[in-house]
Amino acid sequence: MTLRLRHLAALPLALSSLSAQQQVVPAPPVPGRLLDIGGGQRLHLNCRGSGAPAVLFESGAGDFSFVWSLVQPDVARRTTACSYDRAGYAWSDPGRRPRSYRQLALELHTALARAGVPGPYLLVGQSYGGLVVRGFAAAYPREVSGMVLVDAAHEDQRIMSDGRLVAIRSWARGRVAPPPAIALDQALLDSLRRAHATPGRDTLLDAPLMRLGPAEQRLWRWAMNLPLGAAARALEMDWSPEELARMHEARRRAPRSLGTLPLIVIERAPDPADPLSGEHHANQLDLTRLSDRSRLVTAARAGHNIHLEDPALVVQAIDSLLAGGPGPVTRHAP
Repeated sequence: MTLRLRHLAALPLALSSLSAQQQVVPAPPVPGRLLDIGGGQRLHLNCRGSGAPAVLFESGAGDFSFVWSLVQPDVARRTTACSYDRAGYAWSDPGRRPRSYRQLALELHTALARAGVPGPYLLVGQSYGGLVVRGFAAAYPREVSGMVLVDAAHEDQRIMSDGRLVAIRSWARGRVAPPPAIALDQALLDSLRRAHATPGRDTLLDAPLMRLGPAEQRLWRWAMNLPLGAAARALEMDWSPEELARMHEARRRAPRSLGTLPLIVIERAPDPADPLSGEHHANQLDLTRLSDRSRLVTAARAGHNIHLEDPALVVQAIDSLLAGGPGPVTRHAP
């Protein structure tokens, strides 16, 4: 949900602590397909509906494919709508490290090819997922027809750390990712071989998640207690400062990296109690500058998780792009 990046030098400790979990919980049935994408790796992809362009949903940090269950069915009435779990989340196997955006893009692109879902794609990314869809667009620019960023993270985003505001990209260490490749992360599986999921039936969910249906809430409690998912999220967060530093420098050279790609940016409602609310708005406005065909929409009735708190607004934005984008989108009254 919220992008909570930290400098994860303590990642090995985080992984070892997961092995204290003992009780095994069987995996629920897979909604959609668990696709063999090569190298012994499988990725979960759930596509509904038919038509083109296909709409691809990219979740926030630590979130799962079914977080889009309030949006995906409506979109599937109009065209193909696909949600998926990134490597290591829910049913998906862990993928090659480091978890660069090009690596994530290759895995998703390969899964779509194996599933027979052709481009061009309309990309929808929330929070951290907004960064990931920008990475997909950079890797496969000719296969993207439009983009919706839902309160997306920004390369210059700052967070509070040890009592001071710090740009996430300042934690970059100059690491360079190798060319992406499809491969199962067997080493990660081996490191977690003694770790098992806890039942999670009594786990208290965040308030926005209570808007999900009962079946999706049960899936969430199962998935959030999988040690592999926690490790996958930690690995994504560990590499993100490198990506944000790279994206920051790329924006200096080419501010409008999306060219004329239709783009709608949906931001959460301003929060007078949040000292970073103004900065967040400025970052969201800056995201519209990625394209010459863009529009900023404020979700006056929602916080960060707009796809849960005001899913109709996200559907309207997608509909606008399906109709030729980024034309008028209804602004909800406060």
